[in-house]
Amino acid sequence: MKIYTRTGDGGDTSLFAGGRISKGHVRVHAYGTVDELNSLLGVVAAGDLNRAVAEQIQRVQAELFIVGGDLATPLDAEAKWIVRVTTDLVERLEAEIDQWDEGLTPLKNFILPGGCVAGALLHQARTVCRRAERWIVMLQESEEVNPEVLRYLNRLSDWLFVAARTVNQQAGKEETRWQSPARDKNS
Repeated sequence: MKIYTRTGDGGDTSLFAGGRISKGHVRVHAYGTVDELNSLLGVVAAGDLNRAVAEQIQRVQAELFIVGGDLATPLDAEAKWIVRVTTDLVERLEAEIDQWDEGLTPLKNFILPGGCVAGALLHQARTVCRRAERWIVMLQESEEVNPEVLRYLNRLSDWLFVAARTVNQQAGKEETRWQSPARDKNS
């Protein structure tokens, strides 16, 4: 099987359940941003991570294929074979956030993204996840979307934030508190 098909040379692409849409369609931006997030998590997972965290990241990468497939298949499509995002995926993220959060110092200030390389990349992944959310909100303005997709990505951005803090803590990197310039002048 060849990797190239030439079917997208005119600027359109196929949806999972059939049909074609423009590569500039908001749906393609949504699942394309999820794909970008997945690739960025692959960079994180390729680094020097605690084994448990690496396994959790790889599980999330697999779940992002479900998210992308869900977004690439309109809800009214006749595709019984498509796997959709469900509440249990959201709940698993919540449980992991709660577990990690117990071992972290409570935040009283905003923190600057950074720390070790993996921590900084997880902060970047959080911003890509938020962009995917925005594309999905725009898609929802014109088409029905599985509501669990947006819930999953919203929770995933929180998960990525707490994962970044956890990875930085495991690496012995202190968080840099954000200080308002106006606050510094009044100190």
